[in-house]
Amino acid sequence: MPRYTVHVRGEWLAVPCLNRMNTVGWLGREAVRRYMKNKPDNGGFASVEEVKFYIRRCKGLGLLDLDDTVEDALEDNEFVEVVIEGDIMSPDFIPSQPEGVHLYSKYREPEQYISLDGNSLTTEDLVNLGKGLYKIKLTPEAEAKVKQSREVIERIVKEQTVVYGITTGFGKFARTVIPNNKLRELQVNLVRSHSAGVGKPLSPERSRMLLALRINVLAKGYSGISLETLQQVIEAFNASCLPYIPEKGTVGASGDLAPLSHLALGLIGEGKMWSPKSGWADAKYVLEAHGLRPITLKPKEGLALINGTQMITSLGCEAVERAGAITRQADIIAALTLEVLKGTTRAFDTDIHAVRPHRGQAEVAFRFRSLLDSDHHPSEIAESHRFCDRVQDAYTMRCCPQGKAAGFYSGRLCRAFILCLCLNFSLKMVFAERAETISGGNFHGEYPAKALDYLAIGVHELAAISERRIERLCNPSLSELPAFLVTEGGLNSGFMIAHCTAAALVSENKALCHPSSVDSLSTSAATEDHVSMGGWAARKALRVIEHVEQVLAIELLAACQGIEFLRPLRTTTPLEKVYDLVRSVVRPWMKDRFMAPDIEAAHRLLVEQKARAVWEVARPYIEKYRREHIPESRPISPTAFSLGLLETNSGVGHDHHRHQDEL
Repeated sequence: MPRYTVHVRGEWLAVPCLNRMNTVGWLGREAVRRYMKNKPDNGGFASVEEVKFYIRRCKGLGLLDLDDTVEDALEDNEFVEVVIEGDIMSPDFIPSQPEGVHLYSKYREPEQYISLDGNSLTTEDLVNLGKGLYKIKLTPEAEAKVKQSREVIERIVKEQTVVYGITTGFGKFARTVIPNNKLRELQVNLVRSHSAGVGKPLSPERSRMLLALRINVLAKGYSGISLETLQQVIEAFNASCLPYIPEKGTVGASGDLAPLSHLALGLIGEGKMWSPKSGWADAKYVLEAHGLRPITLKPKEGLALINGTQMITSLGCEAVERAGAITRQADIIAALTLEVLKGTTRAFDTDIHAVRPHRGQAEVAFRFRSLLDSDHHPSEIAESHRFCDRVQDAYTMRCCPQGKAAGFYSGRLCRAFILCLCLNFSLKMVFAERAETISGGNFHGEYPAKALDYLAIGVHELAAISERRIERLCNPSLSELPAFLVTEGGLNSGFMIAHCTAAALVSENKALCHPSSVDSLSTSAATEDHVSMGGWAARKALRVIEHVEQVLAIELLAACQGIEFLRPLRTTTPLEKVYDLVRSVVRPWMKDRFMAPDIEAAHRLLVEQKARAVWEVARPYIEKYRREHIPESRPISPTAFSLGLLETNSGVGHDHHRHQDEL
């Protein structure tokens, strides 16, 4: 029998519908009738007939026509809200979608699976799981390990051994022994009391990442969780049933207790939950709508679900992937700006970068050569200033390889920290081979916190350098282009305030780059007397990266606008392809118009790593150049690799076609 979950004044009601030819208005009246029946004063109404209301979907908040039939307007088990005229929305009702509502309407349940064993997950895998591209299943080996560790817990409970978190309280209450008949209640109380986060909920992508990473850690078989409970967690992930997880509240000490507790709270059927099918609703209704039942926690399982650094690490994985993407694309944008400003490629000569053999520096210089080499990619713009009297460019152009090496190195270092020390690690409290549990400190978030603080500092430089290049593009005394890249200056302001936006973002990043991991506050009655503040390190690293993306989007627009004033001259083939991509979403700036949508469109070209992305357009040319110009190289020593050093030239490239030789 079809049924619908209806929200009325802060309450959720299950309304069966025997006849799907009934109208949406009938569904609303039936929900109001059931609501009134549960109230001693009928909810303040004399009769259902006097109640005036309208109905909207919980998913997307779209209004429904009361005269439409249920069959035409709604899917089975859909979630709707009855809004009574004159009412203020219940403070307990969470809007149906997190930020970016348009993104989630496109969600399609994946068909492919990733097998998790707790040891082989990559940052790319986790980000793809966050995007909803895969479901999860365990390997047989992981299932066997989970069973073995659970047997240790069952033995401890049966023998009534005193073990922290299993038969005792938590934190300051570690010496308080809990009787066996209270052990299940202990775990539920732990989850409820620790669900004390605040702030906006994590987006579905980030909630999926957090849940997937927690599953991966539990799959290692060191937590003591039962296979039955872990399979229920996996079923919730595969159905995209995502608990309400506030982004603030973790100090990264005994793991990310608050956010992981909110994660567990939804899984036990309490608090709020979101799915593409339901929008936000009470967790028990969302699980039920997907044919799932809430988890019943056994001894130790509450602690198993909430103790770890998966909030820091999952957000850190997103930061690492996005930082890597924008670092690559920054080189393309900078090359386009150098071309517009009629710069020289002499600073990217291989011999210069062989003197300081840093892997990142050499790679950036190589990318510039692959995009600008006049012998390989003839450029009419470059040829137009071949014999000019300038011999060198400003630092923000000729020192790009050196300046961007910091972002390259910080990204590699952060990725190494997360992969080696965080992504596939466990608290390792339950040792099945030794048939015992050991309380340690692997949950501390110091490793990822330090790495993410450094990542923010390194990536920020991309925006700092980009903002200075935007200034050079907009300033006619430096660019030889019209002021603020627009005709009829004065009547039109052009890129004047777009540059101000870039400057504002760079300035904000300077404050955000202050390390959070140098701070600590004692918590849990001095039991957790040194904490990592890794949650804030991860969130602010992502904010810094977003600002970097936005600044580079503005530079990309400005550089393409600069090309308009150099026409009919053409640049190199790969940069013309980049120009064409930008012009497919943003038209030239002939006179002033609403600029914010243009910046957002350019931002999407940098963020969406698909065929229509700046890097994907330029990459084939870079790879072709690499095949043709880089000889077989010597193996790189482990020390050189870890430090980002390069012991061999990154290819030939002595471009004599851009300016005369430098003095």
